[in-house]
Amino acid sequence: MSSESAAKVTSIFVYPVKSCRGVSVSHAALSPYGFRWDRNWLVVNERGRGYTQRVEPRLALVEVEMPTEAFDEGWEPTKDSFIVLKAPGMQPLKISLCKEHEVADGVSLWDWSGSAWHEGPEAAKWFSDYLGKTSALIRFDIESQARLADPEYYHNEQKVLFTDGYQYLIASQGSLDVVNQHASEPIPINRFRANIFVEGCEPFDEDLWTKIKIGKHSFQSVRLCYRCKIPQVNQDTGEVGEEPAQTLRKIRSGKLLRPQGTHAQRVYFGQFLTWIQEDHSGNVIKLGDPIYVFDKVNHFSEAIA
Repeated sequence: MSSESAAKVTSIFVYPVKSCRGVSVSHAALSPYGFRWDRNWLVVNERGRGYTQRVEPRLALVEVEMPTEAFDEGWEPTKDSFIVLKAPGMQPLKISLCKEHEVADGVSLWDWSGSAWHEGPEAAKWFSDYLGKTSALIRFDIESQARLADPEYYHNEQKVLFTDGYQYLIASQGSLDVVNQHASEPIPINRFRANIFVEGCEPFDEDLWTKIKIGKHSFQSVRLCYRCKIPQVNQDTGEVGEEPAQTLRKIRSGKLLRPQGTHAQRVYFGQFLTWIQEDHSGNVIKLGDPIYVFDKVNHFSEAIA
């Protein structure tokens, strides 16, 4: 490992409600499931099936506010602690972070199904009114439920909440700059819903990293992130366009990056990471943390995808 940092953290994003707007924070506590509060909540339909922006792009307009101290390590909510949701044409929705919940059975997201905590009739009506169809808001029950990440790419058992893929997603400013050099419209990083945004490395160098440290915390790469249609959703308007998919097909497709590999039609941006837990306190990542590279592959074709 070089004693010089390869990059530094410039933005940290946590997405408490899956497919709603992220929260930009100065620091965030690590957990085995991802950043604390990341994808703890999910909006579901009348059958308990989870919504995402793929089918409900207006979720992009739902703003999420949480107490600033919620992102501190070891913080616990009180009776005065709330998550607040806002959306166009709607009154703010306040949800207690420490109330008792009823159990919602038959909740499902992709190939997982189980039970979860139901956030009650007020939250259900709020999302039903906003989306124009019967909906509810549920919260992952960490104590009784387990949802496993895809073992095909990482064989040590990894648990997630309502995220797609794995616990952490990293991307770089250099990579975004290259996309924007080719795109027909400016694409902000919020389209890609990364957790850790860095600068200082060469474009797409983060795709090559296999073992890194962010500050004092060790991470293992899992696989490149192949993109669905969500980056095509304008996070300010909820409208669906052609970019960045159009550009990614030209410069970041499997056919170009991995000509001898599979998944030629997939397009890639960013890489998933999993945290290697160590026995020390201060499990927090903060803005400005340096990134040190322990190991990397030499070419994109060697990266797991």
